[in-house]
Amino acid sequence: MTQIADITSRLAALREEMRRENLFAAIFPSADPHLSEYVPAHWKGREWVSGFDGSAGTAVVTLDSAALWTDSRYFIAAARQLEGTGYTLMRERVDGTPSIAEWLQSQHSGGCATEVAVDGMCVSAAEAAELREALRNHGGMTLRTNIDLLQRVWRDRPPLPLGKVRRHPLRYAGETCASKLARLRRELLRRGASAMLVTQLDDIAWTLNLRGSDVHCTPVFVAWLMVEEDSATLFIDSRKLTPEVVECLETEGVGVAEYDRVTEALRHYTGYSLLLDPATVNCTLAQVKGVYRQYEVVSAPSPIPMMKAVKNEAEREGFRRAMERDGVAMVKLLRWLDECECKEGLTELAVSRRLHDLRAGQPHFVGDSFDTISAYGEHGAIVHYEPTPESDMPLASRGLLLLDSGAQYEDGTTDITRTIALGPLSEEQRRVYTLVLKGHLQLQNLCFPSGASGTQLDAVARMALWREGLNYMHGTGHGVGSCLSVHEGPHQIRQEYRPAPMVEGMTVTDEPGIYVEGGFGVRIENTLLAVHHDTTPFGRFLRFEPLTLCPIDRRPIDVGLLLPEERAWLDGYHGMVYERLSVLLDDAADLEWLRKNTLPL
Repeated sequence: MTQIADITSRLAALREEMRRENLFAAIFPSADPHLSEYVPAHWKGREWVSGFDGSAGTAVVTLDSAALWTDSRYFIAAARQLEGTGYTLMRERVDGTPSIAEWLQSQHSGGCATEVAVDGMCVSAAEAAELREALRNHGGMTLRTNIDLLQRVWRDRPPLPLGKVRRHPLRYAGETCASKLARLRRELLRRGASAMLVTQLDDIAWTLNLRGSDVHCTPVFVAWLMVEEDSATLFIDSRKLTPEVVECLETEGVGVAEYDRVTEALRHYTGYSLLLDPATVNCTLAQVKGVYRQYEVVSAPSPIPMMKAVKNEAEREGFRRAMERDGVAMVKLLRWLDECECKEGLTELAVSRRLHDLRAGQPHFVGDSFDTISAYGEHGAIVHYEPTPESDMPLASRGLLLLDSGAQYEDGTTDITRTIALGPLSEEQRRVYTLVLKGHLQLQNLCFPSGASGTQLDAVARMALWREGLNYMHGTGHGVGSCLSVHEGPHQIRQEYRPAPMVEGMTVTDEPGIYVEGGFGVRIENTLLAVHHDTTPFGRFLRFEPLTLCPIDRRPIDVGLLLPEERAWLDGYHGMVYERLSVLLDDAADLEWLRKNTLPL
């Protein structure tokens, strides 16, 4: 755990450099040059300078003040981690919270410097443009993007990762790299572009049918990919490539260059047009000018996320098989948890470690898909709580344990949340649990027109909660990669407008929740697959196939609050879980536990 003294000394060193550069403020996003959600340690500058270790947030430091913006998932955790550091917590999307530009204007006084620095390699072109305009409109401040202050003051900064790259078997990918590149080139032509710089690490891994280990819990590797009309180049540290991978790339028509040569490649690009997605290309690379010809920049969304989001038959079948193995591990974990006579001997971390070990014993296991959220009692109200040795809470034979976890398998990625009754519950806990379950079931059972956006579907999961004056501030669902990022776009199910259409073949989670600060939390999550339902005179309709296979705890349910259709679906789901998992369980005790916990209500 970062100590307050560490943050104080780091801020002092940073401010010394800011004075040397005549800066008023410095901004530290949570991104790397590839604008990843989860970043290698080398780029965890926001965490280093603030002590806050959540996956989302922005730290802003002036010469005499500091603040950190983050979303509702981290309000409780951030407040605890920032205490005593000199940082003010800014709760995003809460009434009265100023924007970064507004706050900087309030901190600025006459005669001060007006330059605000951000590393242009770690902010998107679109974000930099918005920030530049906002600063100009709030006090006439200017944005400087050509400086990396952390490189000067972060003395023990971790090196760039050097994990080996491996091939992703065609039997799991379902499509060759050459076929994907051909499809991509057709999409680029439709957008009026002759080439594209691919910057997102999971997009590169998917396109090339390669995987890596450079990012915690996400099997990707740090690289860039330039795709031109009749060639492609992977920019990567060559030490990461095995002879087998090099040969594979050559066979697929992909050349190799060193990672840091990408800027030179952009300068010497001789094509007429280049697609740069302003949301995913960093500001520095977006500003590179051609030496021989000033090529036309086509500012448009990358075609790859939508291509990647629609799973082919091999990927769909891989998800089903991975979910079966994951379900076996979950059944073993839940039976073990139920049969521990003295739960007081267990802790949150003990549950997390046990689940990891059970998954690691399954075939094709690669690793966890994110750090397990094992949250007992009041910790369940911290949406993205992760137990540490300092926070590790003992369990007791009462209340609720919220367990949100997932795994990377060679043939699929899993993401599941179960809220588990460890003993007697209050009426409030039972009521909230049942209302969350109703929201989960209503979305699961929905039939909807192909092409509807996730925003249109979101309200279905919230209706039962809204009627009771309850709500949650996080999204209801996100896409899931195929042995890739557990969070995948472009589609999402959430209150905020997301125009990406939901189409057949997309995976998405269904995870409503309610969090009572200081009390408990409830979330129930399955991963779903959008499949064809019916074609009528009014168009093509889809439904959701549940991919996750694991009993939903029936003990907290207030059955009287469930509609007949909700009860029927839950019973049907449990029947399917028993049918699919029972043939994979070789322990009679596991099988009996599964039978009892999948009986009809």
